[in-house]
Amino acid sequence: MSGTVTMYSTTWCGYCRRLKSQLDREGIAYTEINIEQDPASAKFVEEANGGNQTVPTVLVVAPSGKTSTMTNPSLAQVSQALNA
Repeated sequence: MSGTVTMYSTTWCGYCRRLKSQLDREGIAYTEINIEQDPASAKFVEEANGGNQTVPTVLVVAPSGKTSTMTNPSLAQVSQALNA
């Protein structure tokens, strides 16, 4: 079983674009969800961030089953969560 990475973002977010390019460069697959087009995802992001729609919010499920939710993580933090 492999891990999964889900990035909650918006089209205008520079931090999201940066993290996406880093993940692409490292060959880390991810699913991107635009919270402006998906109200349920926007609610998840708000719950993870004290009521704020802060992006990128990243949900990682490691192969071990461990789940991590991070706000504006670095590439290293995402990689570490995938290997937990």
